[in-house]
Amino acid sequence: MPADTNKTQLKSWLLLILLSLIWGSSFILIKKSLLVFSPGEVGAFRIVAAGLVMLPLAMPLLKTLNRRQVTYLSIIGMVGSFIPSFLFAKAQTQLPSSLTGVLNALTPLMVVLIGAWLFGSFISRRNALGLFIAFLGVGILVLYQTESGWDILSGINFYAFFVLAATVCYGFNVNIIKFKLAELKPLAITAISLMMVLPLASIYLFAYTQFSFKLVHVPGAWLPALYIATLGIVGTAIALLIFNTMVKLVSPVFASTVTYLIPVVAIGWGVWDGESLLPWHFVGIAAVIAGVWVGNRRPKPLKT
Repeated sequence: MPADTNKTQLKSWLLLILLSLIWGSSFILIKKSLLVFSPGEVGAFRIVAAGLVMLPLAMPLLKTLNRRQVTYLSIIGMVGSFIPSFLFAKAQTQLPSSLTGVLNALTPLMVVLIGAWLFGSFISRRNALGLFIAFLGVGILVLYQTESGWDILSGINFYAFFVLAATVCYGFNVNIIKFKLAELKPLAITAISLMMVLPLASIYLFAYTQFSFKLVHVPGAWLPALYIATLGIVGTAIALLIFNTMVKLVSPVFASTVTYLIPVVAIGWGVWDGESLLPWHFVGIAAVIAGVWVGNRRPKPLKT
């Protein structure tokens, strides 16, 4: 095997691990941020931090866009960044960060489902089986909440549906990019879409929340604020650059394997932080990851 190929593979694996650590750690950062700030403050400041970092890249590109592209990028800014940031923060007020990371792994299956529903994409038997297995896992995670066992009604943790809603947003986001903005580069899409929602996030954060007051008057508030800034800058801007680099080095298929590693990192952080996972939770986690793997696994090419 050529030396250049070996170097490329090594770099790809290192980037994959780094990206898994970044995105897998985002849930524990949200959890720590919520010790001081409200879900709205966490979501808004995350967008503000990410939008400001990407603004220098977005400004020169904006004048090259037409009205149609601007409209779709505004939608992407909402469903791909703005709304999910608030949904994840709200979910983690009542949901362990480890389980949030696992539920987030449903994103690729939502992409398939929404693509088939609204954009005419083909959904295979493998996709359908993966969805079925994954949603069985979600059902276990939502319903099994206590040491005493199953509590079908009062035991339902409805906050898990905030995470599911976020994955639906991501499903719309990817399909809009794929079918409506295929001519634009991923970096341009992310930078400009974040710029579109930056004013809304800024107005909400500084005019309708107590974020500034808490920074000044709440002891130790700067550390959670740093966690949120890290979510925006590292978890959005830098992670995007890493992901785009991986896609160029190898393929989108290899890059998408990060979906299976993120829950592992999220669970590790949750256990480290003292979160307890009950026996049936492990069954649900395994089912979600297995469903995502089955639903996204590509058949081996036939030998000729």
